Amino acid sequence: MSYNTIIGENPQFRLVIETAAKVAALDTPVLITGESGTGKEMLARFIHENSSRSAKPFIAVNMSAIPDNLLENELFGHVRGAYTDASDDYGGKIAAAEGGTLMLDEIGDMPLMLQTKLLRFLQFKTYEPIGSNEMKTADVRIIAATNKNLFNLLNDGLLREDLYYRLNVVQMKLPALRDRRSDIPVLAGAFIGRCAAHYDKVITGISEEAMQRMCAFDWPGNVRQLENAIERAVVLAEQPEIQLSDFEQIFDGASAETEIIMPLKDAIDGFKKEYITKALQANGWNQGRTAKALDIERTYLNRLIKTLHITKY
Repeated sequence: MSYNTIIGENPQFRLVIETAAKVAALDTPVLITGESGTGKEMLARFIHENSSRSAKPFIAVNMSAIPDNLLENELFGHVRGAYTDASDDYGGKIAAAEGGTLMLDEIGDMPLMLQTKLLRFLQFKTYEPIGSNEMKTADVRIIAATNKNLFNLLNDGLLREDLYYRLNVVQMKLPALRDRRSDIPVLAGAFIGRCAAHYDKVITGISEEAMQRMCAFDWPGNVRQLENAIERAVVLAEQPEIQLSDFEQIFDGASAETEIIMPLKDAIDGFKKEYITKALQANGWNQGRTAKALDIERTYLNRLIKTLHITKY
């Protein structure tokens, strides 16, 4: 992935890419921040593919998508016999990324106990698989990312201060799409070309009316939402030129279909918040009983309550 394949000419965005190009040649940890859908994994891949590690694996792990009781195993692996179902050794993502890059997305959702282990790995490149007394080493570059406010995470005790400073050697913040509206036409053009080729459709462009509306829209799901909207428009388009009507359900905030193109993580978080809130209400807001009913650890429930900003009402 070259410098020129990153689409956008917004000065703030280009500054981030220029910084990433410089950092790629170094082996320092990187912290990428930005709203959901701004392209944090894209930027991490750009850094990896322009580094000396490009021939080795790039592996991304979303901390918020894996339950606490499985996350340690997913990252550090286990040895045979470590627990009941551990019939074979499992290397984990760190071992799988040997020589390459491991992206830890939503780093603020990593349990504090694992943050301690990650800090040790960053400092010494050593770790212990579950059930093993043998220290292993791995040559892996860590890139962390989050869409959350880092200072809030620190103040809430959800992110270790020493880990924050260890990861925050170089921090890059990707701007929201609403802050780089001038890039919308070129992004839309690139997505149209890609989707039209994929679906074997002849799409020559987009109407001026549709483009004006796109540039005025805030795109809460950022570039990911724009790409999804373009794909949907290409699929539905009945003319060579995409019309405003092809985006009607995107720009109509009252349409239930709009929910389909929101970032998947946001949709999942919304469901989790509603479901957990109902479970808490049904159990008198007793976290112990609620965790048992949901078949999760109480510590995991407590972290979800904080992360999803669930309050009693």
